[in-house]
Amino acid sequence: MVDFRLSEEQEALREAVREFAREQVAPVIAEHYQQHTFPYDLIRQMGKMGLFGLPFPEEHGGMGGDYFALCVALEELARVDSSVAVTLEGAVSLGAMPIHRFGTPEQKARWLPQLCSGEALAGFGLTEPGFGSDAGGTTTRARLDEATGEWVINGTKAFITNSGTDITAFVTVMAVTGVNPDGSKELSTIIVPSGTPGFTVAPAYDKVGWCASDTHELSFDDARVPAENLLGERGRGFAQFLRILDEGRIAIAALSVGLAQGCVDESVAYAGQREAFGRPIGNFQAVQFMIADMELRAHTARLAWYDAAARMIAGEDFKAKAAVAKLHASNAAMENARYATQVHGGYGFMNESAVGRFYRDAKILEIGEGTSEVQRMLIARGLGL
Repeated sequence: MVDFRLSEEQEALREAVREFAREQVAPVIAEHYQQHTFPYDLIRQMGKMGLFGLPFPEEHGGMGGDYFALCVALEELARVDSSVAVTLEGAVSLGAMPIHRFGTPEQKARWLPQLCSGEALAGFGLTEPGFGSDAGGTTTRARLDEATGEWVINGTKAFITNSGTDITAFVTVMAVTGVNPDGSKELSTIIVPSGTPGFTVAPAYDKVGWCASDTHELSFDDARVPAENLLGERGRGFAQFLRILDEGRIAIAALSVGLAQGCVDESVAYAGQREAFGRPIGNFQAVQFMIADMELRAHTARLAWYDAAARMIAGEDFKAKAAVAKLHASNAAMENARYATQVHGGYGFMNESAVGRFYRDAKILEIGEGTSEVQRMLIARGLGL
């Protein structure tokens, strides 16, 4: 028998994060969103809860859980706010996970404890101004100076999450480090600590959504770091980043489901309170059907990320299923945001309303960590096409 219910431990985690989101995040996030400020106090509280260490081993300060636990937390946070959720997602799946997956014992010992505690964040330097989905188009270069034993990095990265906060410790950067025997680019990953001379963080982007998360363009002008800052094997950067993105798509799917479910939560509550023609609008079948369709999308999208996460944890090939989950869940989030705004009418068009924020936050879910078009390509490849 297939059982999609959570274990007692997973359910306890869900309830704890749900309570935190409702009691701590909900009352303050609108102001952060409007002021475009980073919620440091919430991040500290999440660190104390152990959320940043969920999928990491206890020996490095983690909670000894798995990626499924992280996704459960992401879904519950996103039911209230996506900026806080994507900060956690970026910090764990994009920031700390590359160190956990590919780092040396020394790199893990240096960086993971502070990342697991939430005392520090890290960024994932892949995207560049001239390319997004085509990661092989990397133009940032890193040259090994044999005389000094340092990597010398030059280039620019764009749309990098958690890269400019007061607690950002480093950014992992994919760069061209040479030429492969077949003439293709040799791509490697290098850890660049914050404050490195030549490493400049541009002012924060003025975004449509995710207004309380941290996102910047980064530039490297002869930025020098020790040779031992190479992450994993030289020339394996592209493969490393693909692995991290495959996992990250499950996380974004869970976050998307949270937003989709949040739209259901807000619409059910509003439909029971708002009256028209002498009765609650929830009594009208047109509204009931809209909310029913929203619940349908959220529920099926949740099953999709559950399946992809289970395959990943079991060590099975999960690439195509992660793409299915990310595509379906981001579509569900976008559609539910549109429906929820319709249920709320004029109030749903106000920035201070939860559904107004959901509407603005939903679109990026169809773009970040692989566009919907890229997900369709991956699904087709999984079918042998």
